[in-house]
Amino acid sequence: MERRRTVDQVVEAYAWWVLRWRWPILILTIVATVLAARGGGFLTFSTNYRAFFSKANPQLATFEALQDIYTKNDNILFVLAPEDGQVFTGTTLNAVEHLTREAWKLPYAMRVDSVTNFQHTRADGDDLIVADLVTEALNQPPEALTEAQQVALREPLLLDRLIPPATHVTGVNVTLQLPGKNLAEVTIAAAKARQLAAEIREAHPGMAVYLTGVTMLNNAFSESSRRDMNQLLPIMYLAMLIIMFWLLRSISGTVATLLVIAFSAAGAMGLAGWTGLSLTGPSAQAPTMIMTLAVADSIHILVIMLREMRQGLGKREALVESLRLNMQPVFLTSLTTAIGFLSMNFSDAPPFRHLGNITATGVGLAFVHSVLFLPAFMSLLPVRVKPCDTASWPMIDRVGEFVVRRHRAVLWVSAPIVVMLALWIPRNELNDQFVNYFNKSIAFRTDTDFAMENLSGIYSIEYSLGAADSGGISDPAYLAMLEAFTKWYRAQPGVVHVNTLSDTMKRLNKSLHGDDNDWYRLPEERELAAQYLLLYEMSLPYGLDLNNQITIDKAATRLIATLENVTARELRETAARSEAWLREHAPASMFTHGTSPTVMFAHISERNIKSMLRGTTIALILISGLLIVALRSLKYGVISLLPTWRQAFWPLVSGVSSWGRSISACRW
Repeated sequence: MERRRTVDQVVEAYAWWVLRWRWPILILTIVATVLAARGGGFLTFSTNYRAFFSKANPQLATFEALQDIYTKNDNILFVLAPEDGQVFTGTTLNAVEHLTREAWKLPYAMRVDSVTNFQHTRADGDDLIVADLVTEALNQPPEALTEAQQVALREPLLLDRLIPPATHVTGVNVTLQLPGKNLAEVTIAAAKARQLAAEIREAHPGMAVYLTGVTMLNNAFSESSRRDMNQLLPIMYLAMLIIMFWLLRSISGTVATLLVIAFSAAGAMGLAGWTGLSLTGPSAQAPTMIMTLAVADSIHILVIMLREMRQGLGKREALVESLRLNMQPVFLTSLTTAIGFLSMNFSDAPPFRHLGNITATGVGLAFVHSVLFLPAFMSLLPVRVKPCDTASWPMIDRVGEFVVRRHRAVLWVSAPIVVMLALWIPRNELNDQFVNYFNKSIAFRTDTDFAMENLSGIYSIEYSLGAADSGGISDPAYLAMLEAFTKWYRAQPGVVHVNTLSDTMKRLNKSLHGDDNDWYRLPEERELAAQYLLLYEMSLPYGLDLNNQITIDKAATRLIATLENVTARELRETAARSEAWLREHAPASMFTHGTSPTVMFAHISERNIKSMLRGTTIALILISGLLIVALRSLKYGVISLLPTWRQAFWPLVSGVSSWGRSISACRW
């Protein structure tokens, strides 16, 4: 009791000190906030998906090792849908040729693939002719276009990748080499691609053009985040303004609370800018979270102040009394909330660590402004209240009295309801489908849905399959194993296309035997296969070579499996099965881990669950200790923690073996 009086006396003394020095406090807090907020000018927005992965991430290391060997595969896929549903007509193929030519001019474009510039091989006596499948489509007779259609439908490198069996749509894939020197590279490429799509629609009436691909996915993340910040924040501020005025019935209190929120959010974001941080989709949500959390501190202090003024106290005395009553609960709320957000530093994804740190900083600033700036500012503003001896919220008082009076009945009714709801926790599953992150009002979502339904998937798994020695990819044994792996992959559920060198080698063998279909098989001699490959490479034009598929020393080839809109779990399982197949059937030199941006994101989801569970455990232990010490009662401390502990650890108690199904445990 003596200790309580001592704490109250300290808080009262502090409150009177704030009121006495209100002008210097106001000036210093405003100056400090302005200085901190100036760091916001250094904030940048990263559109590179690599920002989601730490340097120690094993999937990122595997992916970068593959891209160091081959060309990068950031891409934009144009999907053309003619109004008549026929691709192999002069009009449509002319549009494809037009788009193919112009796509080479896109920023950072290093390769363009389409049905028209596909390097078709055919025999002419003893010569190998390599040429575009279609040229000058408007001048070609229908018979030539029909033959080109038949070739495309027989070609594994085109079918279900750039042309579907129904031939009602087609794709033009642009591979980009982003240098990574400019944060706006993705935005620039996406804007130019949209401009080109608009030009194609205008030049070729009746032609629908859809845009998807990894680059458009990255751009959609950044655009959605910016749109949310520009649209949702003003709406939230307006809604909060209305609700606060309705609750407080005080213009000065509403203005003061808005300033506390704005100072907290601006200070936290500015401090993040001073540290050189780049915002991403998750971390860009920090202002919204800070706004939601910051309002509570001010409301607590203002509600008690207004209540005391209605009961007869002067404004300054009411402020002192409000701080005396609220200092400890507001401090504990802010501290425990900050601990919860700081536990996000256990995440394997840097953007979530940034989100936790920025929000925790904002929560801390909200507490400081609430107990320093707010009382100093309110002491200067006029506050009018009507004297009232009764409670301002009789309905809430009646609810509280009912709970106290009927506490046993409330407990026995609510406990079974909580248990029944908790039984559904194991049904939560980690079901990441990156395309589904976006609402159907966003162009990327609708364009990608169309592409996956009509042409091909956008998810991929890539492999660099090594041979035993330099030039070993021409070894018949290597090619046979590559072909076996390709056949296995094509039989897997969800796989729509496999891009592999073995298909090219079979086509070359056929072409160099007079286009006899009986020779559509792998060469049986290493020297012959090497000669085929050399002859083919020498015949390819610049930009359409095999550098994206084979290494310079011919010691490894790249295999790319394209999948439909599968879940993160299904993607991980497919990659795991493929690696198991390689371990069991292929020589050691061919074994590799499957990789790609989608594989990386599929693994980061699982890694985040494990790391966040560790962070949640530590946060709960710290919060437990704080509440027990603050309440000075083990019993009340444990009781106050029961809902949090039960929500966090119920999936573990119920024996859930899948980390993915326990994602709800991360929400402490």
